[in-house]
Amino acid sequence: MQTPPASTAAPSSASDTASATASASPADSASPAASTAFRDLVPGIAGMTLVGSSVTVSRALVDAPLFATQAVRYAAAALLLFGLARAARVPVHRPRGREWLWLAGIAATGLVLFNVAVVRGVAHAEPAVIAVAVASVPVLLGVLGPLLEGRRPTRRVLLAAPVVVAGAVLVEGTGRTDAAGVAWAALALGCEAAFTLLAVPVLRRHGAWGVSVHAVWLGALMLAGLAVVFESPAGLSSLGRAQWAATGYLAVMVTAVAFLLWYRTVAAVGAGRAGLLTGIAPLAAAGAGVLTGSGVPGPAVWLGLLVVIVGLGAGLRPDRAPRSAPTLPA
Repeated sequence: MQTPPASTAAPSSASDTASATASASPADSASPAASTAFRDLVPGIAGMTLVGSSVTVSRALVDAPLFATQAVRYAAAALLLFGLARAARVPVHRPRGREWLWLAGIAATGLVLFNVAVVRGVAHAEPAVIAVAVASVPVLLGVLGPLLEGRRPTRRVLLAAPVVVAGAVLVEGTGRTDAAGVAWAALALGCEAAFTLLAVPVLRRHGAWGVSVHAVWLGALMLAGLAVVFESPAGLSSLGRAQWAATGYLAVMVTAVAFLLWYRTVAAVGAGRAGLLTGIAPLAAAGAGVLTGSGVPGPAVWLGLLVVIVGLGAGLRPDRAPRSAPTLPA
């Protein structure tokens, strides 16, 4: 786990910085604005790093009861998020009207179907294939995200998104897969985009905390219902230490922590620009592969890393502050 212009957004915004430095010269005021923009991106970068690592971690759950294990994961994450929100004194508003549909859509696609696609996908394909699919999200978010926010897609994001995707493909390659693996990868792509896009209409009122909390507990209920219908609850007793460790990591780091980080950045910079950060996921997946003994990346991976960095730098570079009109002498 998308994004908050409410009280959960970054403590200081570009407009705050501008008003605080109204008497400064244009050159002096540009630096704080750029610093604020980068600070808004940091949570999203960290969140996508955690999401990328989840592709490799999920391989430990291929033989586990899928719905029951994911239900435990999201139930634990929901309790953690509720506790953290209460400790931080962050109000979590009750959904109303159509908000229930948006939040349920996030849970159904970004949580339930996405994790089914990842866990089932890595049984038919290398994690590289799934990670590349997720890295293709910038193209969708760069176009659809701004439209949902009532804006036109920016030229910079539209040009940078294909660069990020190309670099991600170089990083991960195509890897081993079959027809089922390709289908699961395509499903993961759509669900990852929906995770951000469906959050746009509700982020303004609920913020990162509210969207995360409601999406997670709704996802836990959906998965628990699927577990009762299609699996035996006794299957959880067969989980080994490695599988419980993977479930715990996914619950705490990839769900509770990553959701808050990601939605914070989406709210601060918009779905289009934040979508470019999904190019970090395959880089994190490659790094996780190295740590788990998959070997040192080859030249194509390093080239892809460079391409991703170039694409991110071009698409996320803050706009230049407009020059102030010259002050006429009194």
